[in-house]
Amino acid sequence: MKLPDAILFASDATRYVMVGGALLLISALAMAGERRRAKRRHVDNVGIMPWRDIAALTMMAGLIVTVFGVMGWIRG
Repeated sequence: MKLPDAILFASDATRYVMVGGALLLISALAMAGERRRAKRRHVDNVGIMPWRDIAALTMMAGLIVTVFGVMGWIRG
């Protein structure tokens, strides 16, 4: 698979920010899944996915990786 030049020649800080953004997007999707699960019509139909845990872990990882990327941008 050929990567676009913008990603191929990006700095490590830029890659960290992109990965952090992707993790934050996954976290937002998991929060939407948790909200949907909480507002379900039938209380007994819980499901198997731990949306709350996925949202919390990806949010924490996404924020940490994004902060490292931004620190790399600031330091140059």
